Amino acid sequence: MPPTRRQPEQQNEQAWCLTVVTNAVVCWHTEYMGLAVDELRGAGREVYAEVLSHVSPARSSAVNYYGSITVDYEAELAQLDDKGRRPLRTVAVDDPAAGL
Repeated sequence: MPPTRRQPEQQNEQAWCLTVVTNAVVCWHTEYMGLAVDELRGAGREVYAEVLSHVSPARSSAVNYYGSITVDYEAELAQLDDKGRRPLRTVAVDDPAAGL
């Protein structure tokens, strides 16, 4: 647990750092969501703009505003392809978690 920031300047600095990290995660999710939509459309699936207008890259289990996230860097790096991206997850079409 990080030490408590007692001075207003320290609290402000910590808040800005957390904002930067959160924004980076949201940008990363935006990129991968775009790749997922492109892959679905490339496979012939209809992905309606109306549906996409209700999808937010900030709403994810990986975005944790109040705690810490533990990452196994070695395992994550081992998954990267030649472009430095993780593979998109595959889901069965009849799976309710398939979303789009």
